[in-house]
Amino acid sequence: MPTLNMGKKSYPFTSDEVDRQITIHQAGNYALGHLDKRGVFYVRYVGRSDTDVNDRIKDHLDKGYTRFKFSYASSPKAAFEKECQNYHDFGENKKLDNAVHPDLPDKSKKWKCPVCG
Repeated sequence: MPTLNMGKKSYPFTSDEVDRQITIHQAGNYALGHLDKRGVFYVRYVGRSDTDVNDRIKDHLDKGYTRFKFSYASSPKAAFEKECQNYHDFGENKKLDNAVHPDLPDKSKKWKCPVCG
């Protein structure tokens, strides 16, 4: 079974809750979705920020997602690799709202997806 590696708890997806939970402004990953009838977090979108996950996740506030999870990353490369892994593990654009494979950061054209190369 795939895992996000973002902890067990999800949070209500509001600007105030993002600010309460994401207190360090650094690279990181996030997943957006909702709770199913059993209270299990259902992933609909995965993303990352190379600089400030708090700021980046808020770009999705008006897209209809009700819950979020997140994790900090040690570097932009680590955030990219985790986003790729989550994208593939949770069904790519067939099951996720992500339209395309995660993009490389501008200055890192030599990095490769750890799943599809």
